[in-house]
Amino acid sequence: MNVHEFAELSAGHALGALSPDDARAFEEALAEHPEWSSIVETDAATASELADGVAEVEPPAFVRDALLARIARPAAADDAPAEPREPAPSTEVIQTVARRNWTRGLLALAASFVLLIALGTTAVVIGDRLRAPASVVALEQIEAAPDAQAATAEVAGGGTATAHWSESVGKVVVVTNGVESATSEQTYELWFVREGTAVSAGQFDTDETGNATALLDGTVQAGDVIAVSVEPEGGSPTGQPTSDPIVTIPTA
Repeated sequence: MNVHEFAELSAGHALGALSPDDARAFEEALAEHPEWSSIVETDAATASELADGVAEVEPPAFVRDALLARIARPAAADDAPAEPREPAPSTEVIQTVARRNWTRGLLALAASFVLLIALGTTAVVIGDRLRAPASVVALEQIEAAPDAQAATAEVAGGGTATAHWSESVGKVVVVTNGVESATSEQTYELWFVREGTAVSAGQFDTDETGNATALLDGTVQAGDVIAVSVEPEGGSPTGQPTSDPIVTIPTA
């Protein structure tokens, strides 16, 4: 028995569709070729995935009828002596072949359904990731980093701000809680303060509950201080803070 014939028996075994003779052949082949056990494990796992969701399927009657009709089809009549032909396979052989082909095809179809479900689930996860704001994705990356750090400070006027950063990721995310929204003519601006110089890192505003998750533009450097100031709508016109910061968070 070669590996392809064994694979057909393995599919039937996974579906519980082997005849006693096929079952004996399957066991003997597996004992002789233990390296084929991976085929059995794969088929069993696939069948198990669908055990609760796939109804039992019997080979359609037309398969056997079509095979018998094809074998019994008479040769064209002529005066020439009929050429020798091999004995027609027995009904049992025909049923065995049909059963093996059917079970193997059914298992392949079942595996396809499992794959489609897995791909669909993966697509949903990927889609959710693509729709997630960049700040949320960055926060997940930072929190998963081995050098992730965080620090919280009180915000002037109420609420808190927490800076999350990782030098290996190179990003900083500020998360506010209970911070009043800026007026319609103002915005909150983020800053990296390095050696006494402020570098703008974008603007943000909070929602009606005072919460926000803001990703700073640029790469964090060792010793940076994260600051937030209140600026005119659109950001500071001078490129530097026009008011005292409402919160500062050192990263060192």
